[in-house]
Amino acid sequence: MIYHESLTLIKTIKIQKIYGGQANPAPPIGPMLGSSGVNIMEFCKQYNHKTKGLKGLLCPVIINIYKNKSFSFIIKQPPVSIQLLNLINKKKGSKESNREKIGTINMNQIKTIANNKIKDMNCYSIKSAMSMIIGTAKSLGIDII
Repeated sequence: MIYHESLTLIKTIKIQKIYGGQANPAPPIGPMLGSSGVNIMEFCKQYNHKTKGLKGLLCPVIINIYKNKSFSFIIKQPPVSIQLLNLINKKKGSKESNREKIGTINMNQIKTIANNKIKDMNCYSIKSAMSMIIGTAKSLGIDII
């Protein structure tokens, strides 16, 4: 392996609130990347191109910044809560999740979300990923049938 000093990782930035296909140099992206010397418009262009199929969905990103001011990034899947709320066409969860239910989903829908999200989750099996998603659904006030 050849070591290049210019490819030394100097910083990792995580941006949680960034929407697919809608990155722009405004806060929070601009100030975070600008302070690191990264070309903000280049990041926005690449991010928007890679997330054009997820337009309008929350797509967190992890950006690795290198010594030569270049960058690489990993786009995460939308959060489980957002995916669940999109399935039942709601904007937010129930205020009293144990009493007031806002919708229902089935196990096939949970398995689909688990398959999409497992690489971003802290688990190794579909069964454990589904269990975590069921917990999120219950805390949002969504019934599982």
